[in-house]
Amino acid sequence: MRSWPQVYLPPPPKGLNHKPLSLFDSYSKTKKEISEENISSYVCGITPYDATHLGHAATYLSFDLIHRYLLACGKKLYFVENITDIDDPLLERAARDNQDWKELALSQIDLFRTDMTTLRVIPPSHYEGVVESMEIIIDSIQEYISADLTYKIEDDIYLQLDKVSGFPENLPFTFDAALNIFAERGGDPNRVGKINPLDPLLWRGYRRGEPSWEAPFGAGRPGWHVECVAIALAFLPKNSLSSITLQGGGSDLVFPHHYMTAIQSKALTRMEFAAHYVHAGMIGLDGEKMSKSKGNLIFVSKLLESGVRPEAIRIALFLDHYQSDRMWSGDLLIRAQNLLAKLDQALAMMEVAPTFPVISMIAEALADNLDTPKVLQLIELWCDETLSGSNGGSAGEMSRALDTYLGIAL
Repeated sequence: MRSWPQVYLPPPPKGLNHKPLSLFDSYSKTKKEISEENISSYVCGITPYDATHLGHAATYLSFDLIHRYLLACGKKLYFVENITDIDDPLLERAARDNQDWKELALSQIDLFRTDMTTLRVIPPSHYEGVVESMEIIIDSIQEYISADLTYKIEDDIYLQLDKVSGFPENLPFTFDAALNIFAERGGDPNRVGKINPLDPLLWRGYRRGEPSWEAPFGAGRPGWHVECVAIALAFLPKNSLSSITLQGGGSDLVFPHHYMTAIQSKALTRMEFAAHYVHAGMIGLDGEKMSKSKGNLIFVSKLLESGVRPEAIRIALFLDHYQSDRMWSGDLLIRAQNLLAKLDQALAMMEVAPTFPVISMIAEALADNLDTPKVLQLIELWCDETLSGSNGGSAGEMSRALDTYLGIAL
């Protein structure tokens, strides 16, 4: 599938010593350095049944910062993002609106591309939809079947977790809590005939009125998690100790999606799926969880149409730490717009405060698990010093660094 246009990254300042990027791992609960020179990153994409909202933006901007920092360090980045362009929520929304599901998906994918382009997010080298990847997904499911890791309930195929090394000792929750979350997020723990209630669906057999694809094991469509396993293993280079370097997405994917992706991949490869599991926090609105069911989503496209600058959206979402659950509000946007106006003013000055030292501190703060609140404090302090008459720096050097590390192009 067509990705969005490539983003130009100015080179970092000469002589700047980058520390290794250290990120908090959602499963080990520790900060872990990314030491590899060749980075394979898989970030879970949208299910295209609604426009890009601020929760999406917060996630993809967080991983954009990660990718920017790694590239500034001179790493080689292999980045894949999927699109779940066949799934129950998409079919349900299309049926509700009396719209063809393919047309709905394509319209939302186009809008997502436009939003990512405007926000200057580095595009994936492979932007892969489930529908176009069906052949490799079917091949992966056949591998599970051939390895005697599956069983059938009617025409549906499940992975038998009890046959996979590490389960259930590595569950991120107690078994009872996992069952509840699994049920809330698309699982079917209470289905009669399941060997283990957490066994994930690999293939949903044909149902009348639903899209389906022919496969050696019967017509149907894939389960949620197996698509990411197949796409990641097909399009990302393998590492020596894990299949990929980084698995990322929103914190709502910690379980079951990323756990099931990891264990399904391990069932095929006999190795850990990712060396690092990193997740961005959730975005709420004025004290409430932001969700489609509540009807309180804030869409990126609507903000842009109202005249909000994309740089202000980036700054607003960087004011709090990327892994924290946080609220969007009018006050937050005003704070971001005020800082952006101060940056515009400072960068227009003939003389600016010293830049290399503050850029070094910005890079150091980003290396420490993307400490963007500290980064923005450093930037505001530099603006205040510049507007107070401090000199000795280069406005061009600061402008390029803001673009390189933060995607703020001024």
